[in-house]
Amino acid sequence: MPRSAHPCFTHESEARNQSLQQKLGWLLTNISPTSSIFFFYIFLFISCFFVFSRINAPNYGGTLMSQSSVKAANRTEFSLSCVPPNATQTCPMNYPTMHGAESSSSEACPDYFRWIHEDLQPWKTNGITREMVEAGKKQAFFRLVIVNGRAYVEKYKNAFQTRDNFTIWGILQLLRLYPGKLPDLDLMFECDDRPVIQKSEYMGQKLTAVPPIFHYCGDDSSLDIVFPDWSFWGWPEINIKPWEPLMQDLEEVNRRMNWTDREPYAYWKGNLHMGWRICLLRCNSTEEWNALIYPQKWALETRHGFRTSNLADQCTHRYKLYIEGKAWSVSEKYIQACDSMLLLVKARYYEFFTRSLVPMKHFWPINPRNLCSSIKFAVDWGNNNPEKAQDIGKAGSRFIMEELKMKNVYDYMFHLLSEYGKLLRYKPTVPPGAVEVCSETMACLAQGRERQCKMDTLVKSPSETSPCSMPPPYEAWSLKAFLDMKENITGRVEHWEVEGKISDVA
Repeated sequence: MPRSAHPCFTHESEARNQSLQQKLGWLLTNISPTSSIFFFYIFLFISCFFVFSRINAPNYGGTLMSQSSVKAANRTEFSLSCVPPNATQTCPMNYPTMHGAESSSSEACPDYFRWIHEDLQPWKTNGITREMVEAGKKQAFFRLVIVNGRAYVEKYKNAFQTRDNFTIWGILQLLRLYPGKLPDLDLMFECDDRPVIQKSEYMGQKLTAVPPIFHYCGDDSSLDIVFPDWSFWGWPEINIKPWEPLMQDLEEVNRRMNWTDREPYAYWKGNLHMGWRICLLRCNSTEEWNALIYPQKWALETRHGFRTSNLADQCTHRYKLYIEGKAWSVSEKYIQACDSMLLLVKARYYEFFTRSLVPMKHFWPINPRNLCSSIKFAVDWGNNNPEKAQDIGKAGSRFIMEELKMKNVYDYMFHLLSEYGKLLRYKPTVPPGAVEVCSETMACLAQGRERQCKMDTLVKSPSETSPCSMPPPYEAWSLKAFLDMKENITGRVEHWEVEGKISDVA
C-alpha cells in the first residue's frame, strides 16, 4: 500500500488538514501585513510537519503487518488479575489449559538433561507410591500437588529467606509457559543446603522404599532429585536479579572488558565462615599466591541493601574461584559467566547442570589439599598461556550463557517433572491441608524487591514451541567412560603441579 494512501492518513486526517489550511488562509487575509508574515511562517512550519509525518509514519495494520507481528497479535497473554487490597485474592479460572504450540521443537536439549534419567533411576523399576511420597514429609519443607493444571501447596517448615517462595513461583511460571502439558503431580521439596536422602539408609530391600525428595543439589552418597534453585527467579534479600536480566548484565561486561585487560589474579568474594572457605584466607596474597580474597561483610551489606555487591561488577579479573560453603552454592553460574577462567576447588556437591562440565574445557581444577599452591600454579599457567586460559574461560562462559539460558532451565524442569510423573503409581489428589497457589496469590501482595523479581519473571504467554527434545539415558559404559575421563584430566593437572610445569602443558 502506498504511504499516501495509508488508512491512518485518509478521510479524517485529510479533512483536518484542509480545515486547518482554510482557517489559516482566513487569518492571513484579515490581519496586518506584519502579522501576515508571522503567520505565514507558522503555516509553513505546520505544513512541513504534516508532510514529514506522512513520510515517516510507522506501518501499522493492513497488509504491511509483519508475520512476527501477526504471531504476537494472536498470542494468548494473561497478566496478573489482582483484586483490591481489602479483598481476598483468589486464583483466576480463565488460565489457558492447553498448550497450542505452533510447532514441535526440533531443538535437542543440552546434554546435561541426561542426568534426569540418572536421578530418577531408583524408582524406574517399581515406580512411586503415595506411601513413598508421604514418607518424605519429615524432611520436606513443602508438598506441591498439581491436579488438572492447578497447583496446591502444603507447607511443613519455614525455609531460609524466600527459597521456598521463589521455588514455587518458578514452577507456577512453568505451568504458564506450557499450560496443560504437565501431568498431575505429587512431590515433596526440601529447601535446606545439604541433601537429605542418604544411600546408606536404603541398601538392599530398602532401595524399593526410597522417598523421592526434590532438592537443589546432590552428591555421590545421596538420592535427592536435583532441581533448579530459587535464584533463577531472583534473590531479593541480597539484591540479586533474576537470571535472565543478570545474564544480560554479565554479557555486556564481557563485551566491554577484554580478558587481557583484567587483573592477572584469582578473585573470590563471599562468606568465609562456611565449610572449607576459611582456608582461603591463607591464600590472600597477590605476591605469594596470586590471589585476592575478599570476605563479604554481611552485616554491613544487609544494612545497605547489598547495593555494593553487584555481580556484574565482579568480572574484573582473569581468574575467578569457586569453592563450596556448607554445600553447593548458587554462585557457580555467576562466577563462570564472567569469561574469566574458572578455578574450581574440587566440589563434593553438584547442581542439575554442573555434572556435565569438563575440566580443562570449562574450568581449571583446584586441588583442595594444596589449596594456595594449586591456585598459584593455575594463575601462573594461565598468564604464561593466555590464549589457552582465555579459551577455557570463554568455553565455560559460553556453556552458561547458551546451555543455561532460561528456556533450557524451564525445559529441564518440564522434562524432570514429566518423567517423575510417569513413575507415579497413583492419581494425585489435593491433600486436606493444601491451599491453591497461583501467580496472583504469590505476587499481587508482594512488596519491594520481591515484587520486582516476580514481575520481571512473570510468564505472560505460553511458549510458541514445545520443549526441547529429551536426550536418551547414558549407557552404563558411556557414563563410566565420561566420569573416568574427567578424573584422568584432573589427575593430569595435579601431576603438572607436582612437576611445576607452566609453559609446555596443554
